[in-house]
Amino acid sequence: MILGLHQPQYLPWLGYLDKIAKSDIFVFIDDVQYKKREFQNRNRIKTPDGALWLTVPVIVKGKYYQNINEVKINNEQDWRGDHLQSIRYNYSSAKHFERYYHIFEKLYSEEWESLLDLNMETVRIMLEAFGIKKESVLSSSLSIGTQKTERLIDICTRLGADVYLSGQGARDYMDEEMFRQKGIRLVYQEFVHPEYTQNFGGFISHLSALDYLFNCGGDLFGNGK
Repeated sequence: MILGLHQPQYLPWLGYLDKIAKSDIFVFIDDVQYKKREFQNRNRIKTPDGALWLTVPVIVKGKYYQNINEVKINNEQDWRGDHLQSIRYNYSSAKHFERYYHIFEKLYSEEWESLLDLNMETVRIMLEAFGIKKESVLSSSLSIGTQKTERLIDICTRLGADVYLSGQGARDYMDEEMFRQKGIRLVYQEFVHPEYTQNFGGFISHLSALDYLFNCGGDLFGNGK
């Protein structure tokens, strides 16, 4: 069984969905430290002026020493209205806009308090739209206290996985020998970002997957809606 994992992201990109699609079970790592200026509370869409960050304002404590599942959203700002307006303005002429826009209208009609809850819903939306159906679990539900490579191995062991699917960026710090000793095969994700037709001129890669969804539909992984 292949296991993949990652922190929950806001409006994740295609490579994130590809990792889930290639896993038999996927673990959302929600009990690790929240990191500012990554993809846990923001992602990019395309505009006539290039890429635009959609950022969810959050309430952080001290020097950001809190886990992802502890982060609360700052709803004093009308970020939901801003994000929906940006999506509508920049994708209203896209081929599949009418097909998917109502999903985001519903998403932003709700008042989200927890960043984790919001992120999990945006991931669920993307998985459903792209027809990806996989078993998943939150790491906080496993109560595993080890760290780094040992923790990854312990998660695989707990869930009965004999293959761990890792992102390419982990090559520099992964203890590959530890996986071999535990009888778990370590595989690195190989994802080639597709180049597709976008609005507003030249192609921009690594945007939120909603860009592909509005422009091309949800058939990239085989069974999209």
